[in-house]
Amino acid sequence: ESPSQWTLTQGILRNAKAGADLVTTRTFGDFKLHVEFRYPAGSNSGVYLRGRYEVQIEDTPSAEPQIDGLGAIYGMIMPNQNAAKQPGEWQSFDITLVGRTVTVVLNGKTIICEREIPGFTGGALDADEAKPGPIYLQGDHGVIESRRIIITPAK
Repeated sequence: ESPSQWTLTQGILRNAKAGADLVTTRTFGDFKLHVEFRYPAGSNSGVYLRGRYEVQIEDTPSAEPQIDGLGAIYGMIMPNQNAAKQPGEWQSFDITLVGRTVTVVLNGKTIICEREIPGFTGGALDADEAKPGPIYLQGDHGVIESRRIIITPAK
């Protein structure tokens, strides 16, 4: 178990360096997630939906979207465009997950629209896809800051 590097200061959740992942105690079925995040150049993190599906957070400045780049369902669904801002700028995800159907909006642009996720990501907490699961922020890779994390039921 890695030690926690997470701090919460003035509404900003931050991991100072690679350490423990941060997992909610509450679990979620179908939901909408809003999260704002910021990373330094070269950083890498992710948001796991129900603890099973990773939406990648990575400094991927290249023009072409990547299967393992910012906003991708890691290794499974490639975004239709690279809507990334520069490192050091606040960015936002608005993610809707209903069953295994996901929509990802990055910085106001729909980059994945109602696509079915074929399976769980390698770092999944479990493989029981029928059950609700937690949200978790990857803390074992790069530095990441998050704020305004809002979870609401999907309509």
